[in-house]
Parts: sequence; structure tokens; C-alpha cells
Amino acid sequence: MRKLKKIPAYNLQEILIVLVIIGILLLLALPNLMPLISKAKSIEAQTQLKYIYNSQTTYRYMYSKYSNDLNELDFVPPKTVKENGSGNYIYEILNASNASFKIRATAITDFDGDGIFNVWEIDESGNPKEIVKD
Repeated sequence: MRKLKKIPAYNLQEILIVLVIIGILLLLALPNLMPLISKAKSIEAQTQLKYIYNSQTTYRYMYSKYSNDLNELDFVPPKTVKENGSGNYIYEILNASNASFKIRATAITDFDGDGIFNVWEIDESGNPKEIVKD
């Protein structure tokens, strides 16, 4: 009869202990990472608002007024996560006149689970401002 050779390996208890330690480290690190996650997701709103600002400026040069309709600006918002897309914000023009405009980006998901939704706005000055911090 052939002798079976033992292969060095980890047993089930050792693997479970390592997984528990990794889980505990994740639970300790996750609250510290939430502000970074919120900040990274808010870059979407800032980028889209800057694009809308540039489109509004071009529209004003052509028609001597700002537009009240995102479709006139050729702005197609990204599909939101609720629509199986990757967008986290909805965009709306609050007001637009011959001399000024204000556009808002409102988060549709609560990034850190505290019940507060992130809101950004931009106006004719071109600087996105965080109105409600998540």
C-alpha cells in the first residue's frame, strides 16, 4: 500500500479566525472612510454643474439670456442609480433670466446613511457651492 503524504495546510479554525479579524478591521476603518466616499461622489455633481454652467454661458452668448430648459442646453443627465445607471444626482434649473441663473444638483442617495442628502448649486459666477453637506 502507498502511504499518503501529508501536505501542510491551514485548518478551518485558522481560516475563520483570519476572516473574523479582517471583518473587525473593516468595521473599524469604514466610518473613517465615509467622508472620503461622500467627497468622491460629490465630484459628479461639481463636474456636471460646471458643464451646465459652460452650456448656459454659450447659450447666453447666442440668445442674450439664460435658458430655463436643460434640453435647450443639450444637457443629458447621466442615468441615476435608480435607473440602473451610475449617476447619484438629479439636476434642475431653479431660475433663469437675462442676467442670472441658478441650477441645483440634489443627491438621490444618502451616502453616509444619516438621512441628509447632498445638495450643490451653481450660478452665473461659475463656482459650485455645497448647500447641504452629507
